[in-house]
Amino acid sequence: MTTHIEVRRGSYHDSVTLLQVSQDVAAVDGVDDAIVAMATELNLAVLADLGFDRVDLGDATPNDMIIALRTADDEALRSALGAMERSLSASSRSTSGGDFQAPPPRTVGVAARSTDTNLAMISVPGEYAFVEAMDALRAGLHVMLFSDNVPVEQEVALKREGARRGLLVMGPDCGTAIVGNVGLGFANVVRPGPVGMVAASGTGAQQVCCLLDEADVGLRHVLGVGGRDLSAEVGAASTLQALAALDADPATELIVIVSKPPDPEVADRVRNAARQCDTPVLLGFVGRDQLDLTAVADAAAERVDHPITNHRRWDPSVIPSPAVGELRGLFSGGTLCDEAMVIASAALGPVRSNIPLEPDWALDGDDADGHVMIDYGEDTMTRGRPHPMIDHSLRLNSLRREAQRPGSHVVLLDVVLGHGADADPAGALAPAVAGARRVAADRGDRLAVVVSLCGTRDDPQDRDRQAAALADAGATVHLSNAGAARDAVRLVSGDNR
Repeated sequence: MTTHIEVRRGSYHDSVTLLQVSQDVAAVDGVDDAIVAMATELNLAVLADLGFDRVDLGDATPNDMIIALRTADDEALRSALGAMERSLSASSRSTSGGDFQAPPPRTVGVAARSTDTNLAMISVPGEYAFVEAMDALRAGLHVMLFSDNVPVEQEVALKREGARRGLLVMGPDCGTAIVGNVGLGFANVVRPGPVGMVAASGTGAQQVCCLLDEADVGLRHVLGVGGRDLSAEVGAASTLQALAALDADPATELIVIVSKPPDPEVADRVRNAARQCDTPVLLGFVGRDQLDLTAVADAAAERVDHPITNHRRWDPSVIPSPAVGELRGLFSGGTLCDEAMVIASAALGPVRSNIPLEPDWALDGDDADGHVMIDYGEDTMTRGRPHPMIDHSLRLNSLRREAQRPGSHVVLLDVVLGHGADADPAGALAPAVAGARRVAADRGDRLAVVVSLCGTRDDPQDRDRQAAALADAGATVHLSNAGAARDAVRLVSGDNR
């Protein structure tokens, strides 16, 4: 066994590039572990979990690139390092651009003034997002701000500036939008139709979109506004703007508003605005005593005369037995995690989380006992890393840990498809699910796995093939996140129905 740890000072590459480099290196024969990443605290913690000695990294900072390899022998290490250099070089060539008659624009404002576009999509590290978004607004552009880790006071300032100029600010942390039937960010392939959506939630919007598409109900616009828009600090600034815009659109026959758990007073403000609309409005606020997102999709489909009779699921060849113990949720979507916690806590009691429903349910680390659900897409989990819809490595590590925990348990996973997401999530997750269940079975325990699959039949990943692969690995797969959560609760409660 050969171990190699290297720090390259001041060598920056974006997280998606380094994920591809790591995958290219991991595919080399004789490579057991390969991490090529920026030296953020989260990435350093991942290295520690894999058994690499953090002392060997010295005083590496997030501006430094780390290379950590574990190979069968020195020859495999040389091959791995060669593959890494080739992958980094190929990435540099692909992003350097071709020949230009004139220098490319250096700012959003300059680019805007040279085209007739009216929307800027901005995806830069959070500390730089405010300047770029403000530049776009001052150039007269609506903004979709994909970036996360943007301070809330900067969000408020951007939305005030946008409102003053009659421009919509979607985000920050706006992962999903559909504008004029064109998907932006993490977007599923849905048919065009009469429904418009305002979404203070990325995966919440995707869940409703996918369930509607399955019922042959089409979408016209999905205006993401960022997960904090209905917080007390932001006050639904973009939600109210987007609601008014959809209400003024004669082709929109029904408006659906989806949000992470909102501030109560802000939610009332949105309800009051919805009552003033000429277009019918359905509210989908995730939280206790609210309709779950599946019920919201059912109600929307009913309103446009496409009632949903059932929600598809795929069962494994051997139906899982109850695994009385603890429920562990490993999520890439924050709203899907919120919804699952609302459902689970109503039946099981407190569910600890890094995005807790109650302050005293906050989770410190992810190895706590009891019922736990983690949102791996939360801002602190994505600094210097690709979003978990692209990179499953953190969840794979957690799934391996869950398999090694004594006792029988239930693991609840979400898998989100669509443009921008991993091209083949089941390729990584299905073997991990099968392996985790096998580890538990060898110990005499049961590990049941339930998957919430958010996707449409036309998504590029081939949704039905993804579902079949996960079911073949032993998971029960649901298109409804609420259905998956209730199934997981049933199993962990010992219900054999």
